[in-house]
Amino acid sequence: MLAGSPDADEAWAAVRRRDRAFDGRFVTGVLSTGIYCRPSCAARHPRRENVRFFADGAAARASGLRPCLRCRPDEVARDVAAVAGAIAAIKAAPGPLALQALAAEAGYSPAHFQRLFTRATGLSPAAYARALRAERAREALSEAGEVTGALYEAGFESPSRFYEALGGRLGMAPSVWARGGAAKGQQVRIEWAVVETSLGPMLVAATDKGVCRLSFAEGPQDLARRFPHAELAPGGEAFAALLGRVVAAVERPHAPHDIPLDVRGTAFQERVWAELRKIPPGETRSYAQIAAAAGAPKAVRAAGSANGANHVAVLIPCHRVVRSDGTPGGYAHGTAIKQELLRRERS
Repeated sequence: MLAGSPDADEAWAAVRRRDRAFDGRFVTGVLSTGIYCRPSCAARHPRRENVRFFADGAAARASGLRPCLRCRPDEVARDVAAVAGAIAAIKAAPGPLALQALAAEAGYSPAHFQRLFTRATGLSPAAYARALRAERAREALSEAGEVTGALYEAGFESPSRFYEALGGRLGMAPSVWARGGAAKGQQVRIEWAVVETSLGPMLVAATDKGVCRLSFAEGPQDLARRFPHAELAPGGEAFAALLGRVVAAVERPHAPHDIPLDVRGTAFQERVWAELRKIPPGETRSYAQIAAAAGAPKAVRAAGSANGANHVAVLIPCHRVVRSDGTPGGYAHGTAIKQELLRRERS
């Protein structure tokens, strides 16, 4: 493999599953036909012994190969530039930008550009803009603690749009979020319990919206440090029913569940968490694969940080992410628990 490309086994696995997230990271050279393709090319897979991987089309052409006329691998750079230009425009714009305008600037039809942008980032242009504004608003609230200034700084045209976009995602009124849950009359109530499981003592905490913390070997004192301004209380009858569902999900991590969550993150963190929930039970993905699936193939370290920022172990299955060489890698609750969760899922 050439520098800048994934290792051969990872590249071949991406080709076998026609993974669009790897388009632009390398090209597949087929020596028996003399062509090179995108990893996601829909043509019939070549024999492995006839395949070589190149960092880009220029390297493949230097080896005497020509681009595939079906998948047009050399157009990936244009696609990447188009998405990058749209992201820059969205970040710089004082307000929402129309899809038609973004597509016209890139030289694509609106429908095609929508698909292209969504495939690259995991979000439509409109959803990306909303997530960006929400992230900016959270940062402004945390720094300033004053709602009126924060909403205009984040690019919202009016308070109503601000509350509509952020109320549910923050899990509390924005003014309460700015004060760490300490506003009079609106203090966030978090119920909790520590319960014995086959993996050891487990702390579960939840707001009225859903589970906000699931961890092992932690107690109420740890919860108080994480939520210093919230009202913490032992779980009641309604919480006990939720707790039972959580315990079942942990004891049987391969089984599907619909447990409500109240977790918050940046736009990128939430894209990573969404990708974690797509990993089938018993399977694993590398940090590089998660970064690529989240629309930022070069942000492997950031994907690892987002993985570590997951506050609800098992429910968002960060234990399914391993190093590229297949070794377990880190886990906030210890590699023994991580390996046991994977063992249960596989068996």
